[in-house]
Amino acid sequence: MGHHGAGETSGRGITVRYFAAAAEAAGVTAETFTTGSAASLVALMGQRHGPALQKVLERCSLLADGVRIFDDETLLTDGVTVDVLPPFAGG
Repeated sequence: MGHHGAGETSGRGITVRYFAAAAEAAGVTAETFTTGSAASLVALMGQRHGPALQKVLERCSLLADGVRIFDDETLLTDGVTVDVLPPFAGG
């Protein structure tokens, strides 16, 4: 599981797109992960980018192909795009 595939969009793995404060904290706007559940994806994002992103992730909504993820055990499969959306101003 040591392949991070940054910049690869060959349909293998999960594409994560960061927006607003999440993108600032991660220092990138998109990257690729391989993972099983929503919870493990969040853990990997935090490990890769550290406490600043972990703090933002606590307040973020995750959308898998445009559908909000409510269950941490939701399985994410190859080719899925996950959007990391911080709460918008005033929320």
